Amino acid sequence: MAKTFLDLDCWKLSINLTKGIYLLTKAFPKEELFVLTSQMRRAAISIPSNIAEGWSKNSPKDFVRFINISQGSLSELQTQLIIASELNYLKNDSLNQYLSQIQEIGGLLGGLKKYLCQKTPN
Repeated sequence: MAKTFLDLDCWKLSINLTKGIYLLTKAFPKEELFVLTSQMRRAAISIPSNIAEGWSKNSPKDFVRFINISQGSLSELQTQLIIASELNYLKNDSLNQYLSQIQEIGGLLGGLKKYLCQKTPN
């Protein structure tokens, strides 16, 4: 297991995803600032934040709960990216790149959750 959440690949990749979402949404129309832009940024930043918070709980059961929150935020962000694409705020190749990142992070979170569940008695 990693020494700190900073060493977790899912945390590192979600930081990169969050940076990308912030850069992407800078180009969104101003009328989206308090709607889609805000929602996407909150969902993105929630992913690494919940990984970090879950890690700090020092309990596999609590960590799993925060991983579930991160997974929910990934799904939210995926939906919001699809909406942004439907509104022509990003191109299909950009959408596919973000969706690929989401899938990779989701896989890592799923693996981490499985590992933690094996360590946690029911």
